[in-house]
Amino acid sequence: MVERSQFAEFESRSKRADALEDIGSNTSPGETIGDIIGRRFNRRDVLRGALTATALATLPGYALLNPDEALAQAAAKAAFDFKEVTAGSDENHVIAEGYDADILIRWGDPVLPGAPGFDPLKQTAAAQKLQFGYNNDFVGYLPMPGAANGSQHGLLCVNHEYTNEELMFPGMGGPQQIKKNAFSKMTKELAEIEMAAHGGAVIEIKKDNGKWQVVPNSKYARRIDANTPMDITGPAAGHARMKTKADPDGRRVLGMVNNCAGGMTPWGTWLTCEENFNGVFWGSADGHPEAAKLRRYGAPSNQYNWGAYFDRFDVAKEPNEPNRFGWILEIDPLDPASTPKKRTALGRVKHEGAAGATSKDGRYVVYTGDDERFDYVYKFVTAGKIDPANRAANLDLLDNGTLFVAKYNADGSGEWLPLVFGQGPLTAEKGFTSQADVLIDARLAGDALGATKMDRPEDVEASPATGKVYVMLTNNTSRKPGQEDAANPRANNKFGHIIEMSPEDGDHASTRFRWEVLVRCGDMSDPKVGATFNPATTKDGWFGMPDNLAFDSRGRLWVATDGMSKKSAGRNDGLWAIETEGALRGTSKGFYRVPEGAEMCGPCFTPDDETLFLAVQHPGEGDEAAGEGSFENPATRWPDFKPDMPPRPSIVVITRKGGGKIA
Repeated sequence: MVERSQFAEFESRSKRADALEDIGSNTSPGETIGDIIGRRFNRRDVLRGALTATALATLPGYALLNPDEALAQAAAKAAFDFKEVTAGSDENHVIAEGYDADILIRWGDPVLPGAPGFDPLKQTAAAQKLQFGYNNDFVGYLPMPGAANGSQHGLLCVNHEYTNEELMFPGMGGPQQIKKNAFSKMTKELAEIEMAAHGGAVIEIKKDNGKWQVVPNSKYARRIDANTPMDITGPAAGHARMKTKADPDGRRVLGMVNNCAGGMTPWGTWLTCEENFNGVFWGSADGHPEAAKLRRYGAPSNQYNWGAYFDRFDVAKEPNEPNRFGWILEIDPLDPASTPKKRTALGRVKHEGAAGATSKDGRYVVYTGDDERFDYVYKFVTAGKIDPANRAANLDLLDNGTLFVAKYNADGSGEWLPLVFGQGPLTAEKGFTSQADVLIDARLAGDALGATKMDRPEDVEASPATGKVYVMLTNNTSRKPGQEDAANPRANNKFGHIIEMSPEDGDHASTRFRWEVLVRCGDMSDPKVGATFNPATTKDGWFGMPDNLAFDSRGRLWVATDGMSKKSAGRNDGLWAIETEGALRGTSKGFYRVPEGAEMCGPCFTPDDETLFLAVQHPGEGDEAAGEGSFENPATRWPDFKPDMPPRPSIVVITRKGGGKIA
């Protein structure tokens, strides 16, 4: 049984990210997803308590078999073929037998021509602007146009989400010490390095002699950071609430920050999502003209001290600057001179992901989660249709369309509620004066519409095989006892769950859907956890805290996790393969696990399924009370394992020994 004390590290690790995501700013009276799941499964009277292996006998085709025979026959029909990784926690990463896990690029490695070699004791902002940034998250692969084999030559688009001063810079101490000391050891120069380490990167990569390499001095190479000029487009562009002293037109902004997950469009552009943007803002909201609206977004939260040096990050000096962050951006990786665009039609929230699908009539649909406890799931449907024969015609497709927020009903149905000014409560009488207002305050619009409060929705993507949409709900430790239902939900939900949605008529533009819980995550051996993986899942196969997801070309679901560790779960985060169809539905297997202190991000396959790219973020975080998790004493020195080199977030490339498709 997992005791509560074992979760002490989970409650403190990834401190900056957890603080930003656990603000719990949604005080609207709408129902939580837990309320709805509880009523629904009470009525259906299913899945009471933890499943056991004997439950396989109730699955179709296994009724006449004993449990051992059922497990054996089910395994024979598995969609995934690899030897499972043993769950655990190590300084190094671990990959399934028969596969190679190579480091492709690390924090500080060259991206642009002229980049100096990485020296952790002599960092500068000028160098970091030319080097690979920190905490790589989303990874998107674009086959190189005209390449002989698009699965062996392409562009990699990578988000750099946030920075860890305690691991990046010597002498800082742990993250709690940094905050307690009011950033006294920080300087303007160090803040500028952090700003340069945010954003994203485009790198050209090619497979030669069976190994992937970064193509040096590529004409496509690019670094985008917190000071890169960007256009504001769509309905909120030019609105009074988007104007600042530096930008009186409200159409030009510097930089993107805290970019988490994202997506790649069919026309070959990169969608990247600003998530915990509130952390970069400094000062106090007291007396702010929009104090209540700022609180709904958790800003300012003073997680960085950039505002001590740059007025635009001080809300007292630039009250509108927070409104210019929290958007989905579109970037053209094929044109390194192009200007990134913040697409305001898709709404302003703490976006996690922007994966898309095409509706039956050819419109593009973008799914996204608002990554905070008790916030919402959204989708955006373009007004225009994709023109597959004219790339240029699609480049501004995301500036016009309708944003929706999800409402989950207790009977398994669901509906997408439009966030359109003038409809329902989204009127001037309710505080919304225009469509720009609705989009800038998308969270408040969701509150007004009565959207369903979710357990920290992260990645949301549709299967290319079935069209079903999967929502990663990482956890909700803020749900109090007394809010739970006897069957489900779970109060103090540490491990999260996954929801599966089926659009009506298989059309992603539909405003109705059906939904099911695919799995409730956590340790199956502890009845108090209430996990519901398929009983064919082994003791090594269960996971918690689902975060990012990916589908391979066959539509098989892969899940990356965020929050597991030796103390919190007896295992590190990693990548898990999970069955979604047939008798093995809900069966999970571990394929890769990250080193100590790290989080698993960005799974991405090449079109031929022979390469898998993974992003390992913040390796080296540790138990601050035990003296771990600093530049001088990280929990691991992965991937270099040199005494003079700190841990370095890195992109890992997975291939099968001897070649062939993954799993």
